[in-house]
Amino acid sequence: MNDKVIHAGDSDFDATVLQSEEPVLVDFWAPWCGPCKMIAPALDELAESYAGRAKVVKVDIDQNQGIAMKYHVRSIPMLLLFKDGQVQATQIGAVGKAQLSQMLDKAL
Repeated sequence: MNDKVIHAGDSDFDATVLQSEEPVLVDFWAPWCGPCKMIAPALDELAESYAGRAKVVKVDIDQNQGIAMKYHVRSIPMLLLFKDGQVQATQIGAVGKAQLSQMLDKAL
């Protein structure tokens, strides 16, 4: 677990993600999801390397079904890149760190 990765939920999603000054990569995941666990180390590394320029936020869909429904999360992992409160990019399924890095770079 990385202290740079922020965990958000239904109650603090707006403040953490939508009102963020910097781009936010949100990982919709669940503890039982194998591919979610596979990409977790890459997300930790991205949170570290983009600290101060972008945020990495994880949302557990089992605990936060309201936010998952709002963004139509049907399969996980699902990653949404937010900038200025709007979804800029979507990635469904486990992908490599390089692809996630490209998503963040485009938003910066």
